[in-house]
Amino acid sequence: MVVGSIAALGAGLAVLGAGIGIGQVGGKAMDGIARQPEAAGKIQTAMIIAAALIEGVALFGVVVALLGNNVGA
Repeated sequence: MVVGSIAALGAGLAVLGAGIGIGQVGGKAMDGIARQPEAAGKIQTAMIIAAALIEGVALFGVVVALLGNNVGA
């Protein structure tokens, strides 16, 4: 019971961290594109790669949190 609550909390924190991270990446990329429009292609490519890596780490965190739910069973 308690382990399930901790696993849900861990999954929620992983998703929250990913949302904040992707928001930061997107916002900084828009700032960079606004300052140097000629570099938009390079900035967009780097932004997509960074967002994918952040999303992968968040998915890993959610899976680990949910697998931790089965430890006490």
